[in-house]
Amino acid sequence: MADVPAEPHVFLVADDHPMVRDALRTALERAFPGSAIALAGSLAEVEAALERQPETDALLLDLDMPGMDGLTGLALLRSERPTVPIIVVSAARDATIARRTHDLGASAYVDKSASLEEIASVVRAVLDGEILAPPEAAEGDTFAQRAAQLTPQQWRVLALMVQGDQNKQIAYKLGVGEPTVKAHVTVILRKLGVRSRTQAVIEARNLALPPT
Repeated sequence: MADVPAEPHVFLVADDHPMVRDALRTALERAFPGSAIALAGSLAEVEAALERQPETDALLLDLDMPGMDGLTGLALLRSERPTVPIIVVSAARDATIARRTHDLGASAYVDKSASLEEIASVVRAVLDGEILAPPEAAEGDTFAQRAAQLTPQQWRVLALMVQGDQNKQIAYKLGVGEPTVKAHVTVILRKLGVRSRTQAVIEARNLALPPT
């Protein structure tokens, strides 16, 4: 019996450096001929691309892009699109960052220095349904795991809190009432297991990427 030809895959490559985007696209084109590959250079472009193609098979995501705000962008995308596998491709060589991406729902973490063959191998494993946890994942990261429970709107509120915005400013930016923002803040504090807005902001800042 002849093999049934595989369906062409749909990928989204998100990185604000054109050379990196091109390299990742090349790796995917070689490993998965005939696939559709969309490109993005910011969090806003990623969200727009996923809006156009919600059935994307895998998102290859750089953490250090405009709009990402460290791991906050990853958490927001994960909560907005829970069914799209996310493969973080990052230059942040930090075991803690790798562990936090896992806690926040990424399917795999790949160093940008990896060969195109290695990257393709990781993508293939994720397409097969695997979640490649970093060796340190067993240690856990309690705050990141709790933070993963936030909804997309709660992540937006938390991100604005980290930027120093007060409830009135957050309400204006999100186009909601101030009582709604207050309600979100209350739920955010409860989900994060913290007692104050200040504590939530301090903990959330730990989700930022270390300077390179």
